[in-house]
Amino acid sequence: MAIRSIHITGSPVLHTRASEVEVFDRQLSKLVRDMYQTMDEAPGVGLAAPQIGVGLRIFVYDYEDADGKPVRGEVINPILEVGPISDEPASIEHEVEGCLSVPGERFALKRADWVRVTGIDLKKRPVDIEATGWLARIFQHEFDHLNGTLYVDRLAEPYASEATKVINERAWGKPGVTWMPGLDNLED
Repeated sequence: MAIRSIHITGSPVLHTRASEVEVFDRQLSKLVRDMYQTMDEAPGVGLAAPQIGVGLRIFVYDYEDADGKPVRGEVINPILEVGPISDEPASIEHEVEGCLSVPGERFALKRADWVRVTGIDLKKRPVDIEATGWLARIFQHEFDHLNGTLYVDRLAEPYASEATKVINERAWGKPGVTWMPGLDNLED
């Protein structure tokens, strides 16, 4: 297993639809193990393959449910069914989201409170999970990555302008900018 560098917004792989996984082999198993290790080291609650420079439709997640029970897994070639999204503005207190590809920043974003994700895991077993709350948010966030969308692309004002300002100030938004979990200090 290896920790991999995480691509920051502007990297073409983050802004391109990822390809379906067709080959299940040792290389794919290693990729998924590396994704878990990278997510854990970052630390994050989810990580999509494009975030580590691999344009494949895979994401991993790790979250504790309301009972403190860990919910961890991978979804390969996911399909996401999304519930309704309220027209109300995003709550700065309850709907703030972050992203390892926009490191250290958090903005309020309205998401659906319910989703259903289907796909397969690394052993080709079916995955079928209905999620609400933060787990639903994680699934929407990671699924977006597989379609070339970052959460900052979905922000409403004033958060969209704030995100653009931060990206410009930090000289992100161009190819080749990455960071390495465990080595880079992302503090302001």
